[in-house]
Amino acid sequence: MTTGSRSDPYRSFRFRLEIDGITVAKVSEVTGLQLETETESYEEGGVNDYVHQLPKRTKYQNITLKRGITDLDEMWRWHQDVVSGRFKRKNGSIILMDIAGEDKWRWNFTMAYPVKWTGPELRADSNTVAFESIELAHHGIQKG
Repeated sequence: MTTGSRSDPYRSFRFRLEIDGITVAKVSEVTGLQLETETESYEEGGVNDYVHQLPKRTKYQNITLKRGITDLDEMWRWHQDVVSGRFKRKNGSIILMDIAGEDKWRWNFTMAYPVKWTGPELRADSNTVAFESIELAHHGIQKG
């Protein structure tokens, strides 16, 4: 008699970031994996117990990447290219891995470019890691 297989949820701490197919940044936090579909209310004559909710456009939230500052400054340089007006949109992926390091989920984003860079909070009375974050606008997220 089989008892069935158990499927535990994946942990959120094991992931990597690829931009243009290359693992470029070891980020410690990713936020903004969010899609929201707007709706339009439609009241049908003679139907008084509910209002139809019809789908409209889907919006994508900006993706924010956070990591400790190191000598690798590719995120800073990419944002500075945007500031100077000579930037290139890039495609990328956020890959969630299981405990063994195997890829399990992949979110592909397209036509991304940085719209905001935030530097670390510097405090003389603290010994925490200095973090930078970069916010990416993009044209959508697909599960790959």
